[in-house]
Amino acid sequence: MFIKVMNAISTYAIPAVLLFIPLYAIIKKVRVYEVFCEGAKEGLGVAATIVPFLVCMLCAIGMFRASGAMDWLVKVLEPVTNLIGMPGEVLPMGIMRSFSGGGAEGFLVDLLQTYGADSQIGRIASVAMGSTETTFYCIAVYFGSIGVSNTRHAIAAGLMADLASLIAATLIVNIMFVI
Repeated sequence: MFIKVMNAISTYAIPAVLLFIPLYAIIKKVRVYEVFCEGAKEGLGVAATIVPFLVCMLCAIGMFRASGAMDWLVKVLEPVTNLIGMPGEVLPMGIMRSFSGGGAEGFLVDLLQTYGADSQIGRIASVAMGSTETTFYCIAVYFGSIGVSNTRHAIAAGLMADLASLIAATLIVNIMFVI
């Protein structure tokens, strides 16, 4: 019964939202097309503002991976990850997730193809992927779009949250799927 209800909701949710928003706007006498075009125009301006920050970040990610620094960092941190039951293979995805969602997805796909989705590595990587954030991407986009250059504690807080999520994903998966 629950599955049938959820299937019905998922089938009609997006069309209902897409129908409701313009109807609500029309009832409130909002000029939908003009407001939409104005929002799109502002969105293009924001995109033009943040592109340099994104290019810089993506370039730095490429250099980090190509230099071998990622592999070195994994080897250095592997004794620590073993203490909490995190396989070293998951760490590159966890590190990359703070920088790039697409890059982390590439690592996740590789882990799933190599070890399988039902493996402990696949499970930990999948949960970690869904529970961490692209901290540097968000900082580049949000702070860059409004011209903030002093991020203060935002990066440290974001990275600590990513670390906590990675540890929690490892511990929860290890508890739920006993090794």
